[in-house]
Amino acid sequence: MRRRDLNTLLGGAATASTVGSFVSRAQQKAKPVIGYLSVTTPGPAASVVAAFRQGLLETGHVEGQNVTMEYRWAAGRYDRMPALAADLVDRKVDVIAAIGGAPAAHAAKNATSTIPIVFVSGDPVGDGFIESLARPGGNLAGVSLLTVEVNAKRFELLCESVPQAKVIALLVNPNNPTTLHMMPAVQEVAQARAVQLLILKAGSEGAIDAAFDALVQRQAGALVVPSDPFFSSRRAQLVALAARNAVPAIFEFRSFARDGGLISYGASLAAVYRQLGVYAGKILNGAKPADLPVLQPTTFELVINLKTAKALGLTLPPSILSRADEVIE
Repeated sequence: MRRRDLNTLLGGAATASTVGSFVSRAQQKAKPVIGYLSVTTPGPAASVVAAFRQGLLETGHVEGQNVTMEYRWAAGRYDRMPALAADLVDRKVDVIAAIGGAPAAHAAKNATSTIPIVFVSGDPVGDGFIESLARPGGNLAGVSLLTVEVNAKRFELLCESVPQAKVIALLVNPNNPTTLHMMPAVQEVAQARAVQLLILKAGSEGAIDAAFDALVQRQAGALVVPSDPFFSSRRAQLVALAARNAVPAIFEFRSFARDGGLISYGASLAAVYRQLGVYAGKILNGAKPADLPVLQPTTFELVINLKTAKALGLTLPPSILSRADEVIE
């Protein structure tokens, strides 16, 4: 074989190799990547992840088959969120799913203005994520948990459930920006009910223990634990402390009541995060976040644990029991 023919053959082989490599990379890139940015840890989040995957499935996306998930867990540390969000942006994911309220949404929004973000937030307009629910604008779309309204409702339900309580504590996380928006509505209910409102702050595991010590010292007759991703990640600790100190408490989601909390009232987590998965799938299918209105939950669940009520020596009024979606006996 002449040198010219050999060079031509080798050049063609090199070109074929380059093209093959390019096609391989293109095929890999053809499988979109969702960056799953969560405030909590994998264990407590299992049901949320399952609901999100269900939403993806409804739009034709199956993890491991035609979509990849990159998971980032902050383990309740809000200060870790910005770095985790930045890492997902560096990896050039196609969509970021900000799981865990305002802290996750803030971190994702600050990290990118171009990558689409789907989020759950208690007060997305008040927190500055979107311009309006109907027309969010920008690169964000998601679901509002109506935290302000629902926490006021929780306070009312607890007042009705424990009418003898003259001091009711509200546990808040000072690291969550939604706390400021929530306070006025709860204070208004406390004034209307002629109940003294005791504000307890906790942004760490140790601070939760200290908050319960203060609750006992101030002789609070009941406790409201509002919507907060950190509190959700400390579910076992909160339920155990409420039982140990014999404090009637109302929590966010039904998992709290099933684990021994007295009452839970809040949106259906399965419905909320399924919808978030649907939105992520729609964006992968070509929809623009700005065209997807921020939705509000339509299903709220009131769950009562009668075993816990009995342990507390508490008789719940029929008006509460009759409204319960689930009664644990």
